[in-house]
Amino acid sequence: MAETLSATTLRDISGDASPGDTHALTLVVEGMHCGNCMRKVERTLAAMPGVVAARVNLSNGRAHITTAPAGADREALIEALRGVGFKAYELAESTAPAHGAYDAAYLRRLGVAGFAASNIMLMSVAVWAGIASDMDASLKTLFHWLSAMVAVPAVAYAGQPFFQSAARALRARQLNMDVPISLGVLLATGMSLYQTTRGSDQVYFDAAVTLLFFLLIGRYLDMAMRSRASSAAQNLLGLRATAATVLLPDGTTQRLPTRDVIPGMRILVAAGERIPVDARVQHGTADVDESLITGESRPRQVGPGDVVYSGTISVTGMLETEAIAREENTLLADISRLMGAAEQARGRYVRLADRAARLYAPAVHLLGLGTFLGWMLLGYGWEPALTAAVAVLIITCPCALALAVPAVQVVASGRLFRNGIILKAADGLERMSEVDTIMLDKTGTLTLGEPRLVDGGRIDDRRLARAASLAAASRHPYSRAIVAAAKARGIPCVAAQGVEEIAGAGLRHVDAEGETRLGSARFCAMDEDAGESGSTLWLRTPDGRATPFHFTDPLRADAAEVVKRLSDAGFHIEMLSGDGRAAVAEAAQAVGIAHWQAGLKPGDKIARIDQLKGEGRKVLMVGDGLNDAPALAAGHASLSPASAADISQTAADAVFQGERLAPIVESLLVAHGAQRRALENFGIAIGYNFIFVPLAVIGLATPLIAAIAMSASSIAVTANALRLSRQRLGRVSGRLS
Repeated sequence: MAETLSATTLRDISGDASPGDTHALTLVVEGMHCGNCMRKVERTLAAMPGVVAARVNLSNGRAHITTAPAGADREALIEALRGVGFKAYELAESTAPAHGAYDAAYLRRLGVAGFAASNIMLMSVAVWAGIASDMDASLKTLFHWLSAMVAVPAVAYAGQPFFQSAARALRARQLNMDVPISLGVLLATGMSLYQTTRGSDQVYFDAAVTLLFFLLIGRYLDMAMRSRASSAAQNLLGLRATAATVLLPDGTTQRLPTRDVIPGMRILVAAGERIPVDARVQHGTADVDESLITGESRPRQVGPGDVVYSGTISVTGMLETEAIAREENTLLADISRLMGAAEQARGRYVRLADRAARLYAPAVHLLGLGTFLGWMLLGYGWEPALTAAVAVLIITCPCALALAVPAVQVVASGRLFRNGIILKAADGLERMSEVDTIMLDKTGTLTLGEPRLVDGGRIDDRRLARAASLAAASRHPYSRAIVAAAKARGIPCVAAQGVEEIAGAGLRHVDAEGETRLGSARFCAMDEDAGESGSTLWLRTPDGRATPFHFTDPLRADAAEVVKRLSDAGFHIEMLSGDGRAAVAEAAQAVGIAHWQAGLKPGDKIARIDQLKGEGRKVLMVGDGLNDAPALAAGHASLSPASAADISQTAADAVFQGERLAPIVESLLVAHGAQRRALENFGIAIGYNFIFVPLAVIGLATPLIAAIAMSASSIAVTANALRLSRQRLGRVSGRLS
């Protein structure tokens, strides 16, 4: 366990520090929804006594705090965050972000706002259209009161996310983007209600509710994308066993929770069981599936003296082991901490919309106040002055700006989905558009990760059926490959009765004809000339005839083509693999990758990525095994195949399906197309404000016209984003065609 990872790295990122080292604390922070919120939390925490550094992960709403050896007052940290408008609490092991509840709440409010806006618009048509002059005053007033009856409760319910956020900011004597939004909605609603009581025509209920509707669309799209990026480090803990079978000194056994296992305890692991903690084998032999750790699809044969790791599975045979680590110090826990640190580092990525919004809130307030005071100083009454100020607040509400990125993300994710790619991280496309280096794993990424029988055509049906009858009784990957080959040929696969599986050797069956064996050359009593190959099984029948079964993990059909296309486009490509040197060298030569490394552990892959980061490179990591998960989280961007371990899919920014690597190219193409659309949307939003804000300031845009203009800018932004759905993307940054 300890020898596979850098002790310094693990000490830096975990709380298991020695007395002279720093300590770590994680807080769950509620109410963060933009880059300004993230920076405010980081600044507040960093200013507290005892805090060395603070990093916020916006995706999962967590703050990772590094404290001095003496520690920091947790309650003081929580109280400091409450003082700036954020509720926080310490992360418990079972804590999981309630993203689903937040999404559902926003969706309900969005539905209410949309329903109310459509109905108020219908009632407003008669008032604002040409037939308004034919109405008498009482009928107009009735329509206004009906609009009020719909608008007031709708605003009160749908506007709560903005009102609550604004209230927290104001209580903390802070400003955020929700303050001008709340002011504009409440002033428009309150003024419309006042004008309705006076029988005036200056009623803007439709403007207030429509404004909320479009703002909620932007907020919901952003939250829905971000909520899928739950913590991979937290989900990793689901791979561990929950209980262990402990062998007591008197020879009896007892089931204990893994958290109660201490080094020195004897642990029994049956065939098919997950190993509960890192341990050393004392008795027995077995094939252990370590694909989640090493990425190697072929199980490793272990025996007395070998170390086995938590989360791996004993495929064959029972093992008696001695625990060498507690649950919190296992390799699985180490990888979880590596991923947690990588995720926190990724949380510092700041999108263009967040940076643009940094100075937006104070500017909007000053502009609205300046408009009101200017009209008053020019001698106009408070009503025209307030109407102009409300129009300014509405027209400057960042609806188009808020939709600029989420709308492109939704369209891009839909296009990717149609091509078998599931986008998971809200800012994944932005980071993919910046990469210049691509790291590829071998097993399960460049290859399919599924051993296949390569010489089945020369094996006759009778011998294949005989081998399949033994293989059907085993869970070994090669056994499954033999069964699959037999089924593909239409041969019935019925497991023979009484098959004995000998761990690390093979399968044995005795019937009336004699003994049949399926396994290694040594197990099948082959002579020395037969050789011993880890990718070959032998079938020895009672007549003494032996037949070899050769297996391979085939490359994906388009692997060489995709690598060449990416290389020709100017990307630097490397292969990082936990597999053996010979297998990696063969795969690298087959696909044309000049730079490769073999036999790597999770810490080694992160070290290489960090080295490239130090050289100024932006790395796209593509991998599938548990050993790739920390590297996926540490890379600037990441992709994982759908066949990958669940934890790797969670760590990745996107998951692609199918047996081809072409989705890597499509992802990069769409990422660059999305970046262009997002920048164009920012241009639309800025141009809209440049044109309409002066009109609102001088009183040429009423609150209703302001809401229509705001809505039009949102529609323009959305329509521009929709161009990405069908647009032909031919090149990436002028390099990839």
